[in-house]
Amino acid sequence: MALQLGSLRDALIEAGATSTSASSAAAEVAEYNSRLAATDTRLAVLTWMAGANIALAFLVLASVFAIWNTVGDLGGQIVQIASRIH
Repeated sequence: MALQLGSLRDALIEAGATSTSASSAAAEVAEYNSRLAATDTRLAVLTWMAGANIALAFLVLASVFAIWNTVGDLGGQIVQIASRIH
């Protein structure tokens, strides 16, 4: 038997729906609710992953700039040494 929302089924029966029709409607709403919950979970994971990716990109860029500065400093030192040799 499919997952149902019992209070919805009971309310539909009290409102005049047949037991079969109330059960079917309650199962359909429960499935819809389950799909929404799964979508919400996936969205939360994607949001977390996006934040992690932004943080990782920032770290990579910071590393690239640090390496760039180091290479620039080394280049300046090489130029100074070369000027002393000539």
